[in-house]
Amino acid sequence: MTKETLVPVLGIVTDVRVDTPDVKTFRVNALGGGKCFEHMPGQCAMLSIPGVGEAMFSITSSPTNTEFMEFSIKKCGCLTEWLHQMDVGQMITIRGPYGNAFPVEGDLKGQDLLFIAGGIGLAPLRSVINYVRAKRENYGKVRIVYGSRSKDDLVDYPEIVNEWCREAGIEVFLTIDREQEGWDGHVGFVPNYVTELGFNPDGRVLVCGPPIMIKFTTQALMNLGFDKTQIYTTMELRMKCGVGKCGRCNIGDKYVCKDGPVFRYDELGELPAEY
Repeated sequence: MTKETLVPVLGIVTDVRVDTPDVKTFRVNALGGGKCFEHMPGQCAMLSIPGVGEAMFSITSSPTNTEFMEFSIKKCGCLTEWLHQMDVGQMITIRGPYGNAFPVEGDLKGQDLLFIAGGIGLAPLRSVINYVRAKRENYGKVRIVYGSRSKDDLVDYPEIVNEWCREAGIEVFLTIDREQEGWDGHVGFVPNYVTELGFNPDGRVLVCGPPIMIKFTTQALMNLGFDKTQIYTTMELRMKCGVGKCGRCNIGDKYVCKDGPVFRYDELGELPAEY
């Protein structure tokens, strides 16, 4: 971690998109235009409103996007309430990038990829998916399983339907938890849907979502024959200070902010009870 990573810079909100009733995506530029800093898929940034607080969020735009950075933020507390009140033209402070990244130029390269997301868990995986789309020749088949409580809670739904679903070499499987008027797709929880789809245990898998969803999805994958060494997940939800001082992100012998947030599943050992 460098000094530049720790020092906040000013960013300006240049676009606000309402994704769901409680999720907004904010486009942020440096004051002089372009991105505030470079990152890789899976890394995070610390966003702050001075006088209110700061928190760690996934960078949801791909590093192949050279014009701006994006953050999809779920309203779930004091700071996110303030962030959701931001409008175009407002300035915030931003610092980063923090943590490691998905090994898009390492272990994932040349592999078939299976992305599995639940709810706002699509946000960090969106960066990887769009990175892979931009460098399509470097990867095999791409399959995306994404589920949420309802159709209204599916993040980035227009992008999924209008871009991902129409792209050659990409298969998208959507599901919602309960039946809903106007929804003719699959109904059911993500782990059960993964079992129903019965994927062959090859390639690499990237999983992100609520802790309980990660737990049961990885179990479903292993029941299908996947090995822990094939599965990657990200746990930025537990990060707070970002520099290994507060101890909030401790999982066993790991610190998410120093050793993660991206982990290969076999690196985690036994997850704590809350997972």
